[in-house]
This record gives sequence, structure tokens and C-alpha cells, in this order.
Amino acid sequence: MTDNAPQNPSATASSAAPAPLALLGLGDMGTALARTWLAAGHPLTVWNRTGAKAGPLVAEGAVAAATPAGAVAAARLVVLCLLDDASVGAALDGVDLTGKDLVNLTTGTPAEGRARAAWAEARGARFVDGGIMATPTMIGVPEAGGYVFYSGSRGLFDTHRATLEVPAGARFVGADAGYAALHDVALLSAMYGLFAGISHAYALIEGEDIAPKDLSPLLSEWLGAMGFFVGNAAERLTTRDFTTGVVSGLAMQVAAAGTLLRTAEEQGVSTELLSPYLELMKRRLTGDPAAHGGEDTAGAITLLRA
Repeated sequence: MTDNAPQNPSATASSAAPAPLALLGLGDMGTALARTWLAAGHPLTVWNRTGAKAGPLVAEGAVAAATPAGAVAAARLVVLCLLDDASVGAALDGVDLTGKDLVNLTTGTPAEGRARAAWAEARGARFVDGGIMATPTMIGVPEAGGYVFYSGSRGLFDTHRATLEVPAGARFVGADAGYAALHDVALLSAMYGLFAGISHAYALIEGEDIAPKDLSPLLSEWLGAMGFFVGNAAERLTTRDFTTGVVSGLAMQVAAAGTLLRTAEEQGVSTELLSPYLELMKRRLTGDPAAHGGEDTAGAITLLRA
């Protein structure tokens, strides 16, 4: 007899036993990941090149494997959080990966992600690459806002999504296995550019009767107001329209840049964090002043690709 009563998907999901998995790599990030899976009740087999690091996790319920092959054999889902791509290749060299689902959370480049996906598929495994947008202290803390980019096999991601979301949020960004790393590096590159500007700002006031703690809220407020540039640049790069609705054109921006440089010189501050971007804007303008003088500064982005 068929039961036509409405089903509660969340109740079904919550009643399912936590899936087992294997984790290779117990650095700070790997250990943080391991602890969240253990706390959620997932049977966990771990391996680390330095075996002693597994001790505390074994005390918390993990099973330590003596070899990478032993860890891989313990579960269908295998998570890698090693030093680099070469470490992944070395750890899994000669290991039978047939039927395994590999999730690589090792920091790497887009090209390494794509190559490792082809490598895994040739060995009978499904593969997903990941880019962790969190520090170890953010893992297992939902309110911290950390998440992981994933790309590669959509089937693998859908199969294991619930498990992958235990340590941090999961965002699938495409079937191209290089896209997780590309998103990761794009965001980190923007972060370091932001840090560079903030560092230059603080250097300017050193030695003056201006406390960093007094400049701090002004910096936060100003940078928040300038956040519009993110969406503005995306729209202009999409439409290739760099002139409509421009308030402060490139010619004006380049002219004003001289004040920034002279102020840095007066304050005895190096311009090494500031000059590259100012030079990029200047190069865009001098290429054709008549065509580019009224442009938004987003047009300078087009010069970055050779």
C-alpha cells in the first residue's frame, strides 16, 4: 500500500545518520574541520604525515589511519587539506581512488584545480576543488560568516552537501574545477588591495597628533561609502560603457593623484602601496586623453590583461 501522506524533508534529513568521511591533513585548518565533523557525529578517519597530530582527535572519537591509503579506504568521501598541490599528489600516489569522492580543500591555483580534477577522474574518482573563505577560528561558528567555494562535479557536491556544510557554508560556483580557486584568489586579491590602502593611510598620520584609533572610524565609514565601486565596476565591465553617469572622470582623478603623492613625500611615507594603481589610471588616460578623460576609473581594469 502506498503512503501518500505528506513527508517532512527536514525531519527525514535530520534523522539520517551522519555520513562517514576521511580527512587527510591536520594542520590548523584540517584540525578545525575535523573537530566540527566529530562534534556533529560524523564517523571520521584521519591521516597526517606527522602522526602525533592525530592524537587529540582520536581522543575525541576519530580513527587514525597509518597511511593515506588506509584513510581513503575507510570512506567514500575523502577530504584533502594539505600543504599544497604537490602534497596532494605525493599523499595519493599509488592509492586506489576508484569510486571515491575527492574534495580538495588544499590551497591552490585554478590551473592546479583543473589538472587535479582530470588526474582524479582518470583514476575513477569524482572531484571537487574548494577555496576556504575563513580562518580556522571561524570554522564551526556559523555566525562568523565563513564559507567555502566549491567547483567541479556537481553530482559529488549535491551528494555530500549536508556534510560539507557542517564546518562552514558551501557555495558551488561551477563545473569548471578551477573556479573555486579563482573565486578564492579574486576575493583575497581585493582584500590585500584594501589592506594596502589602509596601511598607507595609517602611515601618513604616524608622528602626527592624530591617534590611529581616531582615524579608524573615519576610515571604516569612508571605505563603506566607497563600496559602491564594486557593483559599478561590474556593470561597466559587462556593458563596456565607462562614460555614462560618471561623476569624477579619469582626467580629474589623475590630476588629483599628484596631491596624494606630494603629501606622502611631505610625510616621509613610501608610495609603493599607492603608486601602481595611480600609474595604471595615468596609463589609461595618456593612451587617448580625448577618449578616456571622462571615463570612470573602472576602464583602467581593462589594461590589466595583457
